Amino acid sequence: MLNKLAILICLKLLTFSINAQNFGGGTILGISTSQVGGDNLSGFHRAGLLIGIFANKSIYQNLKFQMEMTFIQKGSKNPKINDASDPNYLKQDISSSYIEVPFLLQYQQSEDISIEGGIQVAYLIEGYYNDLYGKIEYNDFKPFINYDLGLTIGVNYKYSSNINLNTRISNSILPIGSEDYENQEVYGSIKKGKYNSVLSFTIHYNL
Repeated sequence: MLNKLAILICLKLLTFSINAQNFGGGTILGISTSQVGGDNLSGFHRAGLLIGIFANKSIYQNLKFQMEMTFIQKGSKNPKINDASDPNYLKQDISSSYIEVPFLLQYQQSEDISIEGGIQVAYLIEGYYNDLYGKIEYNDFKPFINYDLGLTIGVNYKYSSNINLNTRISNSILPIGSEDYENQEVYGSIKKGKYNSVLSFTIHYNL
């Protein structure tokens, strides 16, 4: 209940900001390509939908603050899961969906190019493993924690007065797997586990 309330409040704030004076804002549509570090698969093979809204405000000369709320699909994909000759044969992959809220600082480097960076918090809508036959069902066990915290950097290109093209890469800074917190292996000061890694390509339409 509290999670739904927090999402609703963020959505209301974003909608208000878009409609308020001195704020810019609009819609986001694109694709995500992702992998999960630590799941013994590699490559951004999992493609998914990325859709949402954003609001921004100039805070100092060429600097803007931007807040977004998006639905994003993440995970990993094993394209060789049914190839008996491949080392990844039968290795499970991951499907997950999140409501994600990035908080970004954007620096206008030139008339058409801006760079950005920030943090993002996300609430897990659904997360599960897939085997050769599809989704693996669990009774009482949740394989992934409810939240994801990450860092992100990206680049915007101003295609027209209303359209920006964005590419962004993000990575979790905390493990996403429930079992990661039950059996932690420590190497130096770095905790092992599974981490979302996402490369996204989106169109930002300014209202």
